[in-house]
Amino acid sequence: MSKEEIRAKLRAEALKQLGKPYKYGAYWQEAPERFDCSSFVQWVYKQVGIAIPRVSIEQAPYGRRIPAQIAKLRVGDLVFLRGHVGRYNRRFPQGIGHVVMVTGKDEFVHAKSRTKKGKEVGSVMLGKLTKLLKRKDITVVKRLV
Repeated sequence: MSKEEIRAKLRAEALKQLGKPYKYGAYWQEAPERFDCSSFVQWVYKQVGIAIPRVSIEQAPYGRRIPAQIAKLRVGDLVFLRGHVGRYNRRFPQGIGHVVMVTGKDEFVHAKSRTKKGKEVGSVMLGKLTKLLKRKDITVVKRLV
């Protein structure tokens, strides 16, 4: 498969999961029924034969660093952000708590949750890159394909 074919399949597989429920700490065995942000990215990449770790901070070292600029991003690029609940290491001392995958020119997909009336609710959903790239908590952007 060419890089463009891989990117097209990544996008297609990710978009098929829209609306699937979020579960913090979802195990890979629970996919594709439910996801958290990093298990979602891991599962989507597995569908094209690319193995990456389960946890976002362990995914972040993979690939080539890309500028966080909309014109530079391609389908499949991963944007890593600090989070309220994050993991830390020497490479990313500021921590990483969330990961999203670029799916189009101004589009990304991610498994996201929030607390509503004391319960965690969420799903796989789309977002706008133009809004995301204005955030100050972007840690690193990586290209695996």
